Amino acid sequence: MAENETLECITEHERILQEIESTDTACVGPTLRSIYDDQPNAHKRFMEKLDARIRNHDREIEKMCNFHHQGFVDAITELLKVRADAEKLMGQVTDTNRRLQEAGREVTAQTEEVIRCRIQQRNMATTVEKLQLCIPVLEMYSKLKEQLESKRYYAALKTMEQLEKVYIPRVSHYRFCQIMAENLPRLREEIKEISMSDLKDFLESIRKHSDKVGETAMRQAQQHRTFNSAVAKQASTGHYTKPMYSLNGRTHTHNGLMIEEDSGEEEEADEEVLTAQDLVDFSPVYRCLHIYTVLGDRETFENYYRKQRKKQARLVLQPQANMHETVEGYRRYFNQIVGFFVVEDHILHATQGLVTRAFTDELWNMALSKIIAVLRTHSSYCEDPDLVLELKNLIVIFADTLQGYGFPVNRLFDLLFEVRDQYNETLLKKWALVFREIFELDNYSPIPVETEEEYKHVVSRFPFHDTEIEKQDFPKKLPMSQSVPQIYTQVKEFIYASLKFSESLHRSSTEIDDMLRKSTNLLLTRTLSSCLQNLIKKPHIGLTELVQIIINTTHLEQACRYLEEFITNITNVSPETVHTTRLYGLSTFKDARHAAEGEIYTKLNQKIDEFIQLADYEWGMAESDGRASGYLMDLINFLRSTFQVFTHLPNNNNDHASMSGKVAQTACMSACKHLSTSLMQMLLDTELKQISMGAIQQFNLDVIQCELFASSEPVPGFQGDTLQLAFIDLRQLLDLFMVWDWSTYLADYGQPTSKYLRVNPATALALLEKMKDTSKKNNIFSQFRKNDRDKQKLIETVVKQLRSLVNGMSS
Repeated sequence: MAENETLECITEHERILQEIESTDTACVGPTLRSIYDDQPNAHKRFMEKLDARIRNHDREIEKMCNFHHQGFVDAITELLKVRADAEKLMGQVTDTNRRLQEAGREVTAQTEEVIRCRIQQRNMATTVEKLQLCIPVLEMYSKLKEQLESKRYYAALKTMEQLEKVYIPRVSHYRFCQIMAENLPRLREEIKEISMSDLKDFLESIRKHSDKVGETAMRQAQQHRTFNSAVAKQASTGHYTKPMYSLNGRTHTHNGLMIEEDSGEEEEADEEVLTAQDLVDFSPVYRCLHIYTVLGDRETFENYYRKQRKKQARLVLQPQANMHETVEGYRRYFNQIVGFFVVEDHILHATQGLVTRAFTDELWNMALSKIIAVLRTHSSYCEDPDLVLELKNLIVIFADTLQGYGFPVNRLFDLLFEVRDQYNETLLKKWALVFREIFELDNYSPIPVETEEEYKHVVSRFPFHDTEIEKQDFPKKLPMSQSVPQIYTQVKEFIYASLKFSESLHRSSTEIDDMLRKSTNLLLTRTLSSCLQNLIKKPHIGLTELVQIIINTTHLEQACRYLEEFITNITNVSPETVHTTRLYGLSTFKDARHAAEGEIYTKLNQKIDEFIQLADYEWGMAESDGRASGYLMDLINFLRSTFQVFTHLPNNNNDHASMSGKVAQTACMSACKHLSTSLMQMLLDTELKQISMGAIQQFNLDVIQCELFASSEPVPGFQGDTLQLAFIDLRQLLDLFMVWDWSTYLADYGQPTSKYLRVNPATALALLEKMKDTSKKNNIFSQFRKNDRDKQKLIETVVKQLRSLVNGMSS
């Protein structure tokens, strides 16, 4: 086992020695370390092995030195012999070199001169060659400068592109080319700034010129619309040539007619057709667009342009505060808007994608909403119907103009219906003043007609037909007053004024007819009715005037069918059409007539009250004067004269005769009832504490006069004693006290056949208590007379029975 280990150790030491001999000295460290890492004392054996190997090598070296020593000695001997010959040769070479140097010094100088010339020639050729490369670059740069100075920026950008891609790369290593290349981006930025500045100037310019552009466009649209109207009237007579109008060189369609270009007709036209280019220079836009396109920044330009135009649109759509005061304010507003969208339409078709149809539609929708809001607000301030009418015409031309450029305008025509309502409101206000003035100036008396010419003049203004009056000789009087033909004429004028608004609205005859009838109905039912109601309520309008108002409203009511025919003749729409609106004049004038009748009743009652206030009864008188009171006789005379006025009410046909009789009868009955009620209230007045039998007798004389007036038939048509029944309550009450028939009253109370059926126990009690107090105070010695004592007891007994009746009624 020990022998095997010794053998392995020897083999390992041999390998290590071979590795040391064949390995670089710097790498021996790991090998030596492995010796010490092996078995203990292995390094000693290795050192022994190493010493043996060193001795072995020393022997081999010694053998080799001994073998080559003689040859080395012989070589040294030969080398010493050669040294002497080498020294001799060196002297000869040195001498030869000296002589050669002296001989070639001149040749060297000439050769150097030739070399220098050749170098100069080569440099010159190189310079010429480089200059030939640089000259085009310099020429192009010079051309670029000239283009910039002449403001041909698009060409300058093309030149820059050639410089960068073709010329500068050939000589890019030269400093001046590097400076040029560094300057080109700066020049591009300058061009962008300059072109943007030109664009801003253009935007400012078109903002100033939009008014003129819009004015021209709207004028041409108006001329075209006028021409179409004329053509529509002559369409059946033959062929005609359509005019061309354009603001951007394109044809437009109006009402379905295409306006086609015809160079021959254009040359023969009286007036030159202006285009947008004639009024606005668009070159800055085109130039700026091309520049930004070349620079690859087109999107930035498009965004900037659209943003600025949106801002301008908002400025254009902002109206002046006082725009509603004059039509010129509206015209300037519309001109600016039309000019703005005409320019946008031109840009849309003249450029590729700078603005799109979607962008213009968005602008138009925004503008349309703002325009409608502005017109709604400002039109509401308009009080002049003429201004509203001119505004409507402007809106129509405005809509037609923009419709010709492809913008939808239906909402504008819808707005016109709102403006129409505003127009009608202003018309109604204006006609309200007209009606008031007519009513104020009217004398409320029948129209006197002296001659046939005057009669025809009145009949020409108002459809009056009366066979009986026509048969009368001149001079004669027409039943209505001057206000009737004036009102009728003004209603027709209102219809004409309302019709003006309906023109050019592209509406059918049926729709126009409906609008006219509705507006006329408003005039009749609201304006005229209100004026009539106010007139009737005025304090200075007396009974005579009220009677004339009833006559007037009757004739105006009859004239309503002529107004229906008048509207039908204007619109050519048959009144039998299903949806035709009817005029409400009948109800208007009936209401006014009823109001006048009611006012007659009210004024009669007020007049009766004024007379009643003049009554001055001596309630404690012993006996009556034997005649009726003066105030009552004056009142009855007033009533007689008043009811004679009702004979003037119209009765030219059975309906009017019955109507007039009914009004007179109602007024008479109302007056008698009010008089009876007032007299009864006078007796029962709580402030009246005492009433004597003499006062009762005097009061009875007054009531007798009232009954005589009622029985005299102040108004024909009453049956029997109908009018006298108004005083039946007073009559029965006074008879009860005059006859002193209390036994009959109390015995028959509550029976239908009672003689004093209309006497209320409470009324009798109140009056009896006033007389009881009087009986007590008239004679302080009445208690000592048997008759007076019996009468006083009777009164007290009746009072108790009446109180029991009153209490029984209340329970």
